[in-house]
Amino acid sequence: MSHGDTIPLHPSSQSDIDEIENLINASVHQSVPPARPPSPPRASIPVSVSSAPSASPSPSPFLSSSLPPLPKSSSSAVPPPPPPPSGFGPAPNTLTEPVWDTVKRDLSRIVSNLKLVVFPNPYREDPGKALRDWDLWGPFFFIVFLGLTLSWSASVKKSEVFAVAFALLAAGAVILTLNVLLLGGHIIFFQSLSLLGYCLFPLDVGALICMLKDNVIVKVVVVCVTLAWSSWSAYPFMSSAVNPRRKALALYPVFLMYVSVGFLIIAID
Repeated sequence: MSHGDTIPLHPSSQSDIDEIENLINASVHQSVPPARPPSPPRASIPVSVSSAPSASPSPSPFLSSSLPPLPKSSSSAVPPPPPPPSGFGPAPNTLTEPVWDTVKRDLSRIVSNLKLVVFPNPYREDPGKALRDWDLWGPFFFIVFLGLTLSWSASVKKSEVFAVAFALLAAGAVILTLNVLLLGGHIIFFQSLSLLGYCLFPLDVGALICMLKDNVIVKVVVVCVTLAWSSWSAYPFMSSAVNPRRKALALYPVFLMYVSVGFLIIAID
């Protein structure tokens, strides 16, 4: 058999070859994706370019506002607002004021309260008005001054005399205030302490006079006058703070404490 001779295929082999070619052609058509449809044409925005400026301005696409323009910020500091008039606004800050201003304000308050408590005035019958601006600096000063005066008058054991006088006055004021509150008195605790301390001013004056005049008769007269003065000063405030039926229970301990101080002034030599 020569190379030029062709051998006919079997019919079954020919059908197999045709089936393979069909499968190859089908796989090729499936692997190629279908072509995308062409996108629609985009609308173009016409733009007119003019070299010369137009006479009338074109309308703005934004809405116009009728608000006034904002003020320009200046580099200079804005001045502080003026202080409020007297009697209005918050209380002034006393933490940054000079020390001398604080001392003058406290001294003026002490003098004002002393006039309202010890000396005759139209507000004596109303303790709320008389000691509305109460303080504890005045009573503390009068208690310390009385203790120092008694210690200077003593010839021996000056420190013990001062300690006894200070303890008697301080503890007595606290006990008398608690007594008034337990009796149903309508008074503030520290306001009562302030009142009892200011009522010691006449006894301070009496102790100072007795230290300068070493005479028993003069001491007795001065102590009786100052004792009556102190009791008269404390009477309207303590009596108006409690029920009229309990007035004696509130005034008797006060009078007893002032009498004890008067005996100390006379006895110390």
